[in-house]
Order: sequence, then C-alpha cells, then structure tokens
Amino acid sequence: MTRAFVLTCSAADVDVASDVLWQLGVRAIEERTVRDAAGVELWTAVGGEPEAVERATRALGGRWSCRVVDVDDEARETWRDFAEPIRIDGDLVILPAWVDVDVDAATVVRIEPGGAFGLGDHPTTELSLRAMKRLLGDDVDVLDVGCGTGVVAVTAALLRRRPVRAIDISSAAVEATLDNARRNGVDDVIEVDTTALADIDGVYDVVVANILAPVLVSLAADLQRVTRSWLVISGVLASAYQHVVDALAPMQVAQIEELDGWACLVLRNAADVTLPGAG
Repeated sequence: MTRAFVLTCSAADVDVASDVLWQLGVRAIEERTVRDAAGVELWTAVGGEPEAVERATRALGGRWSCRVVDVDDEARETWRDFAEPIRIDGDLVILPAWVDVDVDAATVVRIEPGGAFGLGDHPTTELSLRAMKRLLGDDVDVLDVGCGTGVVAVTAALLRRRPVRAIDISSAAVEATLDNARRNGVDDVIEVDTTALADIDGVYDVVVANILAPVLVSLAADLQRVTRSWLVISGVLASAYQHVVDALAPMQVAQIEELDGWACLVLRNAADVTLPGAG
C-alpha cells in the first residue's frame, strides 16, 4: 500500500492548488468531485515519510484542508502508460526511464520519478533546465537546491563532466537522485544528501533552486551566500515574483523567461559576469 496525499478545495481554487502540488514535485494529480459538497479533492503522492507530508502541508499555508489515505499500488501506476519524452530544446530531451523509443537529441536524460517526485514535465523544471544549460561552461560548478528526482543535477553532469552538488530535505529525493545518476552513468560526479542549505560551506558558479516562492524567500540569505555568479530560481508565478527578487537584493535580475503562467529568473551575484551570448 502507498500513502496518498489528498487536498480538498473549492472548484475555483483547483488550478492554484494544483500548481502548489506540482511545484512540490508530484508526478500526477487526480481530480475528484466531492459528493454532496461544493468541493473538489486533488489526489496525489508527496512521499510516505512524515517529513514529506509535513513539507507538503506547510506549502499549503493553511489555505486548504488535507489528509493522508492508503491506496493500492497497482492503481496508482496507470499514469506511466501515458508518459512521453519531454523535449527541453533541440538538443536536450528528458525521457521516462521505462519508455523505449529512439530520440533524436544530443543529450537524453533518463528519469525514474521514484515514489513522489516529478518527471521533469512541469513548466518550472523546463525553464530551470533551459536557463542552467545556457550558463554551463567547462569550468562551472553547479549546486542543485531541492533536487527532487535529480533531473537538474543529472542533466548538468551529462552536459559537462564535472562534479555537481545536490541537496534536498527529503531522503526519498536523495535516493531518487542517486538512482537516476546511476541510470545515466554520472553517479561518480554527483554528490547528493540531505544537508541543509545553511550548512553548505562551498560557493558555486551556478545555483539552481526550483522551489516555491515562500521557501525561496526564507532561504534568500543562504542562496546569495553560496552563489558565486548566477542564481537560477523558478517555482514562482509569472504574475507574482517581485517579493522574491526583493528578498534576494542586492542580486540583480539578468534574465526572465515565462511558460504557462510560471517564471524562471536568472539573477547575477557579481557585477563583472555577463550572460552567455550577451553583447
């Protein structure tokens, strides 16, 4: 049996509540109408461990009620039959690990979501990968904050064979990242564990944090501290991210890209660095 995370909200709040769940790294959401009530249930999986459930509950901010329900494992796996390759750009494709197709791309990243994490098809993941890819160079060090499945860390390691650091508060995320690193043959260059960002001593050329806006604000000081040149943040709505930018001051926004209502920002932490391709 697996533990399902069930959020109950009004029909008007379904899109907003779903976006919060997607940003937590869930891999699928089932919408169910509540009988004899003017509400909707969103069924998903955030991980069975207490820490994962607590993190999901905190992310809701008290806006909606939630509960945990035991569900049959076989039934929850049907979504895999519909998974398809995700083309990030012409040269980079995220491929579900169980999908056996030929993909025309220079870099193919095979990802198994694990028990409670996204495949890499959420707009914020796509935006983060695009931004990171533009910033990578032969001598660039990368830190992935909130690594989830490890799709960002694994992609960075595949694109240029240098050590990549990845952290997540969930032990299940660490296991998923290690599994995907081995699957893609880069487990020798990825270091991943549950170290808190506050305890990271190093400084990295590129830091990627695809996490919710309230968490970005709470981690702002440490994100600045560990960033040598570029900070890539996503998990923010295209219509509401100025408060995150303000929290990260004096870092300066160098680039903004939007997709399906979400935004990804590249911030500069050094006055003498220039975006690749910039004049």
